[in-house]
Amino acid sequence: MDGLIMAAQMILALSIIVGIHEFGHLITAKMFGMKVEKYFIGFPPKIWSFNYKGTEYGLGSIPLGGFVKITGIIDESMDTKHINKEPEPWEFRSKPAWQRLVVMLGGIILNVVTGLIIFTLITFNNGETYLSKDEINKNGILALELGLDAGFQTGDKILLINGNEWERDAELFDPNLFFDDNTTFTVLRDNKQVEISIPDNFINKMNSREAMSSFLKARTPFIIDSVYNNAFKAGLEEGDKIVKVDETYIIDLYELK
Repeated sequence: MDGLIMAAQMILALSIIVGIHEFGHLITAKMFGMKVEKYFIGFPPKIWSFNYKGTEYGLGSIPLGGFVKITGIIDESMDTKHINKEPEPWEFRSKPAWQRLVVMLGGIILNVVTGLIIFTLITFNNGETYLSKDEINKNGILALELGLDAGFQTGDKILLINGNEWERDAELFDPNLFFDDNTTFTVLRDNKQVEISIPDNFINKMNSREAMSSFLKARTPFIIDSVYNNAFKAGLEEGDKIVKVDETYIIDLYELK
């Protein structure tokens, strides 16, 4: 059943993408006064169609693409008897080269513009995603290999960076911090403030994305999103928060390793 749902989603997504692409050809052709005979989502045989201002709009029964037929484009679908006739003013082949190029690129351009609009709306709607200082300091940080080398411990709550307040997680991982000499972090550990000085040569260890990911991490609660098979049989449910494994208390998924 999941496979059928996924296949249906893929076909729907393909139909939308192709529909937008072909619409790009349609609107640019009409903009330059070309006659557009057909605009279809899906291939024949035809399921449904209607005519509007000289163009037939419709749906095909094979949902694996779509097409737009512009008068005067010489391809395998064109009646060859038209090739030897003088082009009419509304035909594709009678238009200047730059207009024909715009029409041919119209589908790609509209796909790109649509993608930019969608991502802009998503960003505008959801806003910027980040972890605040208060969120991170609820459970403290998880010190990974390089973090331990620098002197951090799991559970540390970072209060200050170089004596200054900070607001969001990106400030903890700013590479410029490790280029500066005498970079310090003030952390709360066991209800005491501790100063951690980053060694001058520490930047040499932060020489790759993989290395950066082994420094510090926000310690986030381990909450189950989905449950399958053996986990379901064991009694786990969606939304459960795992706080202890055997005799070990944990907060973060990484603490299981």
